[in-house]
Amino acid sequence: MTDLTDIEHVVRTRLRSLRTTLGLSLDELAARTHLSPSTISRVETGKRTISLDVLLPLAAGLQVGLEALLDVSSDDDVVIRPTPSRLGARTTWNLSRPGSSQIAIKMLLEPTDIPIQQRVHPGHDWLFVLSGRIRLLLGDREILVHAGEAAEFATMTPHAFAAVEEPAELLMIFDRDGQQAHVHRSSD
Repeated sequence: MTDLTDIEHVVRTRLRSLRTTLGLSLDELAARTHLSPSTISRVETGKRTISLDVLLPLAAGLQVGLEALLDVSSDDDVVIRPTPSRLGARTTWNLSRPGSSQIAIKMLLEPTDIPIQQRVHPGHDWLFVLSGRIRLLLGDREILVHAGEAAEFATMTPHAFAAVEEPAELLMIFDRDGQQAHVHRSSD
């Protein structure tokens, strides 16, 4: 979709949809943006040209970034086809699109005799054990997390995890700093 008319239609649709989803009337959005209700209505209905002097306050008033309103990338193929990546006793499948701000991965941990070393990085980690058990070292604590259980913790606390006795399968969500810390280091 590159036609300017198509892009304008997408932006107008998003503006109206966001406004109504947030439960805002034209008057309420006008108060947030210092635009008149009639200007907002004309933008939404296509009777006024979309320009930055109108789009910027609307994005701010709707609490979204300008890029979210203007993103016209195709979502025709919504299926992600992960491929395994193996490093030591760990196999990972990236479940997110490249460039996503949050990373979702599936991880298979094989039991190992190699001692795990705790690390720190900015952010939070969230993990869910699909099968098996993991030993989560979190500072001075050692926590067993079983299949069907989840753990969430601040990652500035030293932490590491490993499979216990049998392979363990996990789902994890973290930011790109977390991906660097957990997916690319073999000693965790």
